[in-house]
Amino acid sequence: MKKSILVFTLLFSCLFSFAQENDVLYGIRAGLNISNLDFDPAPEFTNDHRNGFAFGFFGEFELSDTISLMPELQFSAEGAKEKSIRLNYIQAPILFKYRISDKLFVGAGPLVGVKIHEENDGFKNFGLSGIIGAEYMITSEIFIDARYSYGFTNKLDKDAYYTAKQTNIQIGIGYKI
Repeated sequence: MKKSILVFTLLFSCLFSFAQENDVLYGIRAGLNISNLDFDPAPEFTNDHRNGFAFGFFGEFELSDTISLMPELQFSAEGAKEKSIRLNYIQAPILFKYRISDKLFVGAGPLVGVKIHEENDGFKNFGLSGIIGAEYMITSEIFIDARYSYGFTNKLDKDAYYTAKQTNIQIGIGYKI
């Protein structure tokens, strides 16, 4: 829990330290998740993907004409379809974005998450993932995007027979202010 508080404190101090710049945008974003847990060894139970949702807010800081930094705070419903392995997170993705054209961006970065599900349920409370994505500006304020994240950390507690890594595809829409 102390690690989670430290990560969120660093994220918000970064967000507010960049807020002095002129080229700062803020916004909201919502999306559809298609997620699953990749078990090793292969599970003996049904492991279907889960359709969930995500929503949150972000800041976007222009670092140069082509590079920007986009920290975000979001709720994300992930895990798998089976009720006992559904996971909900408060996540903080930090995307480093590259402008390909006036309307198209690509990005990558880390994603940290804190589980907001039951305690002592066999799942770890903290996770680290990598995220990549693309964004297309429909208007100067409205955008659509697609993201893929892969979990680097095992989602299961140490004494579990399996290891499980989270994968997630997220398709979203957002509004920049």
